[in-house]
Amino acid sequence: MISRLLVANRGEIACRVFRTCRDLGVSTVAVYSDADAGALHVREADAAVRLPGAAPPETYLRGDLIVKAALAAGADAVHPGYGFLSENAGFARAVIDAGLVWIGPPPAAIEAMASKTRAKELLGIAPLDPAGVTEADLPVLVKAAAGGGGRGMRVVRELSSLEEELESASAEAASAFGDGEVFVEPYVEDGRHVEVQLLCDAHGTVWALGTRDCSLQRRHQKVIEEAPAPGLPAALEASLLDTAVRAAKAVGYVGAGTVEFLVADGRAHFLEMNTRLQVEHPVTEEVYGVDLVALQLSVAEGGKLPPETPAPRGHAIEARLYAEDPARGWAPQTGALRLFDVPEGVRLDTGYASGDAIGVHYDPMIAKLTVHAATRAEAVRKLARALERARIHGPVTNRGLLVASLRHPEYTAVEALDTGFYDRNLPALTIAPGGGDLAAVAAALAAASARRGRFGGGWRNLRSQDETRTYGDPYGNHQEDHEVRYRPTRDGGYEVTAPEGVRVVAAAPDRVSLETAGVVRHFDVTAYEDGTVHVGGHRLAARPRFTDPREQTAPGSLLAPMPGTVVRVADGLAVGDRVAAGQPLLWLEAMKMEHRVTAPASGTLTALHAAPGRQVEVGALLAVVHAQASVPTDAQEDPSA
Repeated sequence: MISRLLVANRGEIACRVFRTCRDLGVSTVAVYSDADAGALHVREADAAVRLPGAAPPETYLRGDLIVKAALAAGADAVHPGYGFLSENAGFARAVIDAGLVWIGPPPAAIEAMASKTRAKELLGIAPLDPAGVTEADLPVLVKAAAGGGGRGMRVVRELSSLEEELESASAEAASAFGDGEVFVEPYVEDGRHVEVQLLCDAHGTVWALGTRDCSLQRRHQKVIEEAPAPGLPAALEASLLDTAVRAAKAVGYVGAGTVEFLVADGRAHFLEMNTRLQVEHPVTEEVYGVDLVALQLSVAEGGKLPPETPAPRGHAIEARLYAEDPARGWAPQTGALRLFDVPEGVRLDTGYASGDAIGVHYDPMIAKLTVHAATRAEAVRKLARALERARIHGPVTNRGLLVASLRHPEYTAVEALDTGFYDRNLPALTIAPGGGDLAAVAAALAAASARRGRFGGGWRNLRSQDETRTYGDPYGNHQEDHEVRYRPTRDGGYEVTAPEGVRVVAAAPDRVSLETAGVVRHFDVTAYEDGTVHVGGHRLAARPRFTDPREQTAPGSLLAPMPGTVVRVADGLAVGDRVAAGQPLLWLEAMKMEHRVTAPASGTLTALHAAPGRQVEVGALLAVVHAQASVPTDAQEDPSA
């Protein structure tokens, strides 16, 4: 029997495994990098061991250090979670050789299936030879052989960019998984991403726990998942289940695993087998009424699964809440998560709590919110409303996108589900939510009430001019600004003069009630010292009355869109070079993803402040490109040179 378990991972999945361990009476051990010293998974474990450093290659990807940590802490088993070393056969062997119980499939099965290239070979599917790719093969997908989560993946539509994308994908895969091997395969446009959850014991029993649909993705990372996959023809679903079971039996699989397919034109194309627990496993647990982590531990202890697979019930949907801004290229965000609270009735899997900091070193996922209901329509409605009501104060998140996605007619109409959903609909899904003008009024009146409470004052016999406050987009996009004008009244209240048609019912520092068109709405308001104000689901910034001239930047300035590390600068790039619009100049790595910074216009590079290894904060000046028209004639290159 397992008595003490170390989770060789961090964040949400470590906390999720610890939760089951507490239920089973198993004590827990965490490992942590220096960046994670105060993280929730460290606080929740019974013991924790430091892995010196911050970057994954020197911490969570160091299998030797993790095995030493397990032995030092007296653990007798290791759970790999997902990502990092979860599909590394060498790590699995090291755990077993150290006399520890490995919570996962046999290393031989990992070797057979965890590498996507070898898995395809096992099933008779050959990848493309990168050197032999032609225009007729396009589009193609460059894909990491190890790992998952969309890292190390690039869609290539132009042959001229293939070499560059191979290099970029390999660098990203090496950083995320410690393995830079990539391969090339045909890219199937806009299919459905459907997968089958497997659970196998060492006695020959194989459970196929139904299907999941994970089609809503950005950058090949899943955003919304559900079980069962809706609208599949019975014959196709049976074929998917049968193929998954045959794949597991072919390699003597033991433990939890997932077989992924891309469904297009009524046919299923094998993608890969993930030899680990998936991020989206909660939807399967909710539908089948099982605890997959508890079953993983039981199987690892030699236990037998019941011969019959549990019966499914109802429908479950999971949304991944990311610290990112979908409207600005999915840019990851960092900062303090000041308040994080979700309504009752929602399953919350997270590695963060109120007051925790979201850093630059790891994936930007904050949490997974999962609901279960009798029907898909009920689950969709329940999850959308829960996301709306959640209180999430801190960095910009994709919460608005999730709500809009769940309510989009293409999503509610199952026949329109496919991986191209965000390519088609992102602009409409990222429009600023309505009600920003009323949220700004609430913010202004809450601030006025707080000042009145501190300093007194209010209505005077000599009527003063209106107070004016402006609130808008925290990024400084003044097109989204809302100007509010108001004045105190004799009875201690307020009169709003702009926008028109707003009557103040009540105003306090933390709650404001407003009436418009005969309807009273209540707004919970929380203001922070940096000028950020959260009003319900709106995140606003109080505008200063006067612009600080130091905040102005020269035309053509390239500012860091996020905090991160400069990992590459274009070969030979130097001040004075001519660059073309859209030309890649440098690459930033943030939260395990590479982000390309390109020239905003054709012109001359007049400043370059980036160098490989340099860490930058959001807004840091990276380079300056003077547009063609602004370059003095005597500074241009001699065309005869």
